[in-house]
Amino acid sequence: MFFVKKIVHLLLAWSAYWRYGRPARKLIVVGVTGTKGKTTASRLIASALEAGGNKVGLLSTVEFQVGARRWLNDKKMTMLGRGQIQSLLRDMVRAGCTYAVVETSSEGILQWRHYGLLYDICVFTNLGTEHQERHGGFENLRRDKGKIFAQLANTKRKIINGKKVDSVIVANTDDQNADFYLQFGADKKVAFGLQSRQRDVDTIVAKNVASTDSGVSFEVQGTQFNLHIIGEFNVYNALAAIGVAQSQGISYSAIASGLASVSLVEGRMEEVRAGQDFKVIVDYAHEPLSFTELFKSLRQLVGANKKIIAVIGSDGGGRDVGKREKMGEIAGLLTDRVVVTDVNCYEEDPLRIAEMLAVGARKSGKKDGENLFVEVDRRAAIAKAILMAEAGDVVVITAKGTEPYIAVAGGKKIPWDDRLVAKEILLSK
Repeated sequence: MFFVKKIVHLLLAWSAYWRYGRPARKLIVVGVTGTKGKTTASRLIASALEAGGNKVGLLSTVEFQVGARRWLNDKKMTMLGRGQIQSLLRDMVRAGCTYAVVETSSEGILQWRHYGLLYDICVFTNLGTEHQERHGGFENLRRDKGKIFAQLANTKRKIINGKKVDSVIVANTDDQNADFYLQFGADKKVAFGLQSRQRDVDTIVAKNVASTDSGVSFEVQGTQFNLHIIGEFNVYNALAAIGVAQSQGISYSAIASGLASVSLVEGRMEEVRAGQDFKVIVDYAHEPLSFTELFKSLRQLVGANKKIIAVIGSDGGGRDVGKREKMGEIAGLLTDRVVVTDVNCYEEDPLRIAEMLAVGARKSGKKDGENLFVEVDRRAAIAKAILMAEAGDVVVITAKGTEPYIAVAGGKKIPWDDRLVAKEILLSK
């Protein structure tokens, strides 16, 4: 049955590719894959390419872009169905775009949604264990993500605007899996990270990293870069963008301008303001790797004397059950107070899911009713977290970002927006 489904997915992808006129042949396609940071990296890559004078299209978890037109992704899917992807690529061609930046998920690869994208540049951000169950283990997950990299050497090089398009691999070498992705054939290979490592590829290293409550700054080869989005982990996303743009001949000064123009990636470290004297941040973090980086960055932001109050949860529907306890443990270790709630329970008991996370938080030393609270109702959970906050603290609401609904039993979808709910609660205090 699984094999039959794969064949059906491939046939649908093949059909869509031809139906919409094989648009990827006329675009330089950038594929961004990894566990965390894909959405922000994709936005920064698009902005850096635009700063180089290019017209760009973007398909990401948060938004779509075709040239000057941008709109939110309300589909709750990182990669759309094959027909929708190919239709949007055709729109990019018609709009005169040179580049298409495509956030590429492992689920999308499993379902052949990447077919016909004809990637020219592949970016590896990092790799955690999220979705490994869906792939039959971590090694299979890593291998499946590698399919778009393997495609680079087997795809005929394009001619765009009269120039041959080189294949490029851009990889985060601070991640131990980078060598797996760098092993694939490509015309150019670029490494990036915070650590300088001896390699046979061009390496971009960030130095003098400094974080404030309004953004992050760093240097690359004497050029100052200023990000107007918070979270030190976003330096990695910026480095990925620098690697892509540099491989396309764009100057560091232009790239710096493009990155500085991004002041918000919706649902990613997005601050909710309603005149309060503490921070409320909405972030999509929903697995152990992103939890760790998120909470460490927030600790740098608020210091040791102020509280981090985290609202956490995990999707139901049998998704990555094994990560739940670990997520609770990380939140318990790295934050001061933890409120566990529902995200999208689907057919699972939301209290059962929450308790699995709470077990991890208790394991790290958190105590029920003192600094650990289980509140399945998501609005009530957010309200509890906000009401506990004092001046200088930070409340971080995780796992949904810009997701437009809560999925519950029976296929029902409840309209939702963490940002709007948080603002309503703040204004009613």
